[in-house]
Amino acid sequence: MTEPLTDPYSEPANGLAWFGREVEAALTHKGANQRQLADATGYKEPYVSKVKNGRALPSAHFAEGCDRFFNTSGYFARLLVRVSERGHPGWFVPYVNLEKQASRIEDYSDSLIMGLLQTPEYAEATFRASLPRETDDQIKARVEARLARRQVMEREAPPLLWVILHEAVLRTEVGGRAVMADQLRHLASAAGNPHIVLQVLRFNSGAPASALRFILLTPEEGATVLYSESWGQAHVTDSATAVEDARAAYERMRAAARDPEESLALIREIAEEYAR
Repeated sequence: MTEPLTDPYSEPANGLAWFGREVEAALTHKGANQRQLADATGYKEPYVSKVKNGRALPSAHFAEGCDRFFNTSGYFARLLVRVSERGHPGWFVPYVNLEKQASRIEDYSDSLIMGLLQTPEYAEATFRASLPRETDDQIKARVEARLARRQVMEREAPPLLWVILHEAVLRTEVGGRAVMADQLRHLASAAGNPHIVLQVLRFNSGAPASALRFILLTPEEGATVLYSESWGQAHVTDSATAVEDARAAYERMRAAARDPEESLALIREIAEEYAR
């Protein structure tokens, strides 16, 4: 069984529902139940139930396990990639692919928290602000796609994620005070991951070395690339000069920012301000 199990022209708007529907169809076709799938993939039955009902994003390991159990020659692994990209604008997909290949990600954020570290509520608020005419289903698909990017940090050898946040990012109230309190608590929790480093560039540090946000991505093999954005467009360059200039700016901001311990204390302090 190597072909899609349901009509490919009736894809659900909800990517999680799409994957779950395919799992359910495959179980019916095989005459198996979710407990057997759980045993075969090494997951607990409640997890399989959530995936089947479109309430949880499956892991890459689970998708590969489905392909072994159903003998589908990589269909579920490919579907997960497609579902993960669903909701991203076409111009952003190249960045998503670069992010997946990176061994080091260095981000400077000057207005919003980067997608990899956003909570669902914060992500939804950013999309509703920038895309006010989209439907609830469209917004939900975008949030799902953004949250799916977290799998980069859940793989066996995750990249080093170093993030410099301008204090303005922490002080900009996105989605309301409760959303911000939860978001900053999530940041504080993420800082406990040995693969994640957060620094805050305080207002009193003066003008930042860059007037725009940017990301440096370094793959396991190959040269570092610079990613930046303008309105509705992504810019990726491996120009040695551009990368060197961005690297110099990043190092100046890294030096000017508070150290990780001070930054974590500030993030927690501001989270409590929002919670009061």
